[in-house]
Amino acid sequence: MTTESGTARSGSTAPTTQHTPEVVLCSVDDALTEAWHTVAESAGDSVRVHHGSVLDVHADAVVSPANSYGWMRGGIDSVYARAFPGVEQHVRNAILSYHGGELPVGQAVAAQTGEPMPKWLICAPTVREPGEQLPTDTVHPYLAARAVFEFWRTGDVELDVPAREAIDVIAMPGLGTGVGGVEPLNCARHVSAAWSDCFGQRSA
Repeated sequence: MTTESGTARSGSTAPTTQHTPEVVLCSVDDALTEAWHTVAESAGDSVRVHHGSVLDVHADAVVSPANSYGWMRGGIDSVYARAFPGVEQHVRNAILSYHGGELPVGQAVAAQTGEPMPKWLICAPTVREPGEQLPTDTVHPYLAARAVFEFWRTGDVELDVPAREAIDVIAMPGLGTGVGGVEPLNCARHVSAAWSDCFGQRSA
């Protein structure tokens, strides 16, 4: 199933290609970069860290830790909206088509960016409302990371094109670490746990 925006849905087909994507954890912030290294150390060769902009990474897809409605007006989402004109509308079209206008935290959709690379933007909300602050005991970074990984395993980026065949490299910024206020190490622990749960590798 697809729409004119090149969006995607999650399916249930078991993966038949590579076991994991390559995930590049990105940050321009020193504290988050350091925290990201704890994930890479526990996850193995499929995860690496980039200290710099997520847009500098040679990736097939970037992750948008947006809100449930697909508004891309703040944080890294505003960077994506400037870099990929029209992507916000594509994301909102996907959310309307597959989730009735509200994408729950813990789910993900994909939209085309309009560029050859990254071709895809995977929207995995960390908050319901734009500008929402998350509590210190939030599990939303885990839910968002797991949504991204499960989308790669079982989703389709467009009709009959599995995400795992279209996407080899995913660039991921902090999940909820900006406006959401999640501490970098807390975010890293959640992403590590999601990786372990999805791909069977133990976090430290």
